[in-house]
Amino acid sequence: MCGRVFIKTNLESMMNAFAFADRKGALGLANQFPRYNGAPSLDYPIIIREMVLEPDVMGPVFVSAGWGLIPGWMKPGGRPQVNVRSEGIARNSKFKVAYRARRCLVPIDGFFEWKDILGTGKNKQPYAVAMKSGEPFALAGIWEAWRNAADVDVRTFAIITCPANAMMAAIHDRMPVILHPEDYERWLSPEPEPDDLMKPFPSELMTMWPIGKAVGSPENDTPDIIEQINPDPEPPML
Repeated sequence: MCGRVFIKTNLESMMNAFAFADRKGALGLANQFPRYNGAPSLDYPIIIREMVLEPDVMGPVFVSAGWGLIPGWMKPGGRPQVNVRSEGIARNSKFKVAYRARRCLVPIDGFFEWKDILGTGKNKQPYAVAMKSGEPFALAGIWEAWRNAADVDVRTFAIITCPANAMMAAIHDRMPVILHPEDYERWLSPEPEPDDLMKPFPSELMTMWPIGKAVGSPENDTPDIIEQINPDPEPPML
């Protein structure tokens, strides 16, 4: 599961970390970052395989897209898809075309997950998750584009999830698909089904730490959101 992310640098720094992609398609987002508590429905910079922006510009390229996939088949009022499970995505009639032809990279510095301490859903401890190196990384996603009633093209994306690795399993049974840099080109390529890339990322390359519950509200978007805290002790097992 992945329902919140953070980008702790400005847009230029993030784009510099993924310098293989042209940046012209997402420059309009420049004043929206850093974003320490990024929720769905907001616009993010993603990298897609190709898009003609100018006669001499082709992908891979950064573009702006809203988090929450709205495919053309969705009826008005439908709920955007924030996450899509990797299991069966190649055969799922709702997502298989985007998976085969419109895959994307979602560059971030980290994401959040909540541990259900009591198993009741009423007392969850949030954690921040990132690379142990501190470097930005890319999640695997799919994207769609459609034209709204105002004749404006709308681009949206969803993040692909997979079973948790050993580290993440301590707090949740799912995690976003994280791609190794050497696999970026293949994920963006025309290859129809790179299914072997959708697997848990190695725990030893990642880190996580408990954070305050202020992250629960997207309105709280300040650097202290991702600061480590000493959480309340967990209740003893009965």
